[in-house]
Amino acid sequence: MKPAPTYHLAYVFERFPTFTQTFCAREVAELKRTGVRVQLFSIRDTSAEPDSPCHEELRSETTVLPPEKQLVADVKRLKDDREFPQSVVLALRNWGDKPDKMRVYEAAWIGLKMRAAGVTHAHTHFAGIGARTCWWIAHFYGITFSFTGHANDLFCPQDPSPVTQADLMRDAAAIITVSDFTARWITENHPISKPKLTRIYNGLHLAPFREIRKKRHPSHPPLILSVGRLIEKKGYFTLIDACAQLRDQGTAFQCKIVGEGPDEKDLADQIARLGLGDHVHLVGPKCFPEILALLQETSLFALGCATEQDGGMDNLPTVIMEAMAAGIPCISTRLAGVPEMIIEMRTGDLVEERDPAAFAAAINRFLGDSKLLGECGTSGAARAEELFDLEKNVPALLAALVTRGQISKDPALEPHHPQLKDAHRAQRWHLLKRRIFKKRG
Repeated sequence: MKPAPTYHLAYVFERFPTFTQTFCAREVAELKRTGVRVQLFSIRDTSAEPDSPCHEELRSETTVLPPEKQLVADVKRLKDDREFPQSVVLALRNWGDKPDKMRVYEAAWIGLKMRAAGVTHAHTHFAGIGARTCWWIAHFYGITFSFTGHANDLFCPQDPSPVTQADLMRDAAAIITVSDFTARWITENHPISKPKLTRIYNGLHLAPFREIRKKRHPSHPPLILSVGRLIEKKGYFTLIDACAQLRDQGTAFQCKIVGEGPDEKDLADQIARLGLGDHVHLVGPKCFPEILALLQETSLFALGCATEQDGGMDNLPTVIMEAMAAGIPCISTRLAGVPEMIIEMRTGDLVEERDPAAFAAAINRFLGDSKLLGECGTSGAARAEELFDLEKNVPALLAALVTRGQISKDPALEPHHPQLKDAHRAQRWHLLKRRIFKKRG
């Protein structure tokens, strides 16, 4: 019998673990909890960043690439020692100073370690640096790769590169996206990707939020909570303008905005200019337990998602998922994947972006109706249980990667992942089709 692989697959991140992308850490941790052995790589060193509770173990298991100069020297030494396949040698010889050349070095270095561990599939998050590195790994070592596309990495890619978004879409074995909105966007812009595209929502560990629902004690005056980086696409200028209208209309409320970012001073100036110091508070960044404590006393969650000047936008904000899971109605905007989360007048309400008057009216409607608050909070929690349960979504992700990637079969995984029997049958069919098309091509 063929021995079980050392690792079932690899994850290649630009940055991992990082506090601003906790959904990546949750996903990897859940895979590991269910027996999946994951080889982890981070192109950048994040050791100076703050840790969340689930980061400490993952950080110790993550191979961080050397700094750029050392990486180039290591790759040149390995080339001289004839450790690389010919495809790597040719790329290093011909690439010169072309844009994005570090992806070639990263792929050569990571792929060698993947090959030594017997790993035959790599996954990454975002259609950016990590995905382009995986594209080169596939080119050099004949493995398959996949990526999860999110928002700005798709809508407004920033990095000039000879490996284009179209190349990634064409050559990835599987493409995961986190909302129906992005699935439609990818299909419209890259029709070739449609057969290998799967929508899988990001997930949460729901147990802490179930406890919050039992302990909730909304404060008086009612607390409006918002959480996120203080940047344009979060819509905080709109929220603060809406709060000024609420104050002028005589609505009793407190608003706390959790987070930090480049717009902090401008937001503080706006609060002072509007005389909102007694109502709106920038409380800085908070760790997860502190946010859970705030959710216990929150009546309404608000996030005024907006399209940035360069076209960037939020897609499926995790903070809205968390508020819904805690049983809190949410007010946001009709943007990207947000309407897949918030159902109008059932789990919260949606308004057009950058419309303070509509935002204030929606908040007022809920704060003035305790029955509506309760019903929408209950419905939101039920929707979070249905759509955003990590224990359901991660097995679906694994099945999608197995179906189209070269992830080896391991019977030991099947007790935790019974869906893999069907996935491996589908995998054999896709691999056969791939060989047939390769011969014809």
